[in-house]
Amino acid sequence: MTNGNDTRRRGVWGTIRHVAASDRLAGLIMLSFAFLGLILANLPATAHMFETIAETHIAVPRTNLDLPVGHWAQDGLLTIFFLTVGLDLKQELTTGSLANPKAAAVPMLCAVGGMVTPPILFTAVTALLAQYGPGPAGSLVLTTTGSEIPFAEMARGWAVPTATDIAFSLAVLAIFARALPGAIRAFLMTLATVDDLLAIILIAVFFSALNAWYWFIGIAACAVVWYVLVRMRRVPWPLVAVVGILAWVMMFEAGVHPTLAGVLVGLLTPAREVHGESTPRADRYAGKLQPFSALLALPVFALFATGVHFESLTPALMLSPIVIALIVALVVGKPLGIMATAWLSTHLFGLKMAKGLRVRDMFPAACACGIGFTVAFFIASLAYDNPELSAEARFGVLVGSLIAAAISGVLLSRQSKRYEREAASRV
Repeated sequence: MTNGNDTRRRGVWGTIRHVAASDRLAGLIMLSFAFLGLILANLPATAHMFETIAETHIAVPRTNLDLPVGHWAQDGLLTIFFLTVGLDLKQELTTGSLANPKAAAVPMLCAVGGMVTPPILFTAVTALLAQYGPGPAGSLVLTTTGSEIPFAEMARGWAVPTATDIAFSLAVLAIFARALPGAIRAFLMTLATVDDLLAIILIAVFFSALNAWYWFIGIAACAVVWYVLVRMRRVPWPLVAVVGILAWVMMFEAGVHPTLAGVLVGLLTPAREVHGESTPRADRYAGKLQPFSALLALPVFALFATGVHFESLTPALMLSPIVIALIVALVVGKPLGIMATAWLSTHLFGLKMAKGLRVRDMFPAACACGIGFTVAFFIASLAYDNPELSAEARFGVLVGSLIAAAISGVLLSRQSKRYEREAASRV
């Protein structure tokens, strides 16, 4: 009887891990939760209940930790996602695509180009709308409420369209581009990994309000203890968990966004085999955390991130200046920045693409990089104090990401079929 129960448990856990490992399934689950949040927050029958749950405060006694449920999803659960990002980054920097900067130079530079161009377009579009759109010069009018927003306040969202959602972009590749060469997926993986690293730096630099210096001593102490513990032959997991939680609390108290604690401890985990183990610990731990990140942290975060109430959820929302600016930044800015950087780095600076790839081959994948989603939602909630702006920014990210996904899906499908025809003709 016990063996049967153990087998069923292993079977269930195996199924969960299989779903979490599938870019396609995990992406669809997260997208479903995002739409669910939008619906629950705006249906008259559920809007009040959803808002009550999201705004219910949960406090930790004798600390400053007193956050609503929606913020616990953003600041607490999302740390699991950032921990997996940190572990993946450490592995890529040590033995993966970023271990050889010369070989990865083009996608690394493309990540920079893909992050610089969208804020320029976002700022340019909002400036034009502020100058020539409805309302007084220098202000933008939100179409749903009629609120007048100064350009300077709207421009604070410049960082929202900078990041690519690696999970969703790879999900689009998995659905529409099965016949593409592995070099295109590797290019996108490298680009998105560097994009993650740059987004982490951006959050740390622009969205932190530093408090008392002594908290940083605590963060450093936690980092040292974590570094030692995860290199022991037998890792004391209860103690490791306590140190990780303390690092999160120290980050929170220091004014640095606490999710970055996950990145910090992830980067301090060994990415080479130790004590005769067959696989690196960073890679192994990332694999074990993936189900919790993909099927718990990200869906719950998406539920509350898109669960914003609009006074009027109508087609007029599509004409909101911030929605228009974000759509342009994500759908046009991302591929424009990536392709321009790829062309310049190969034609003017003599860098090489992966064998068999041309710059134009990357355009469909570059369009997939316009899928912002997770980190874009996150930055939107950090960039705007005005709840109207924050809500419309998240709606803009959702719409822009869906348009980018649709365009890249069509282009990738056509590209994949072309590769299939070429492969068949060679047989």
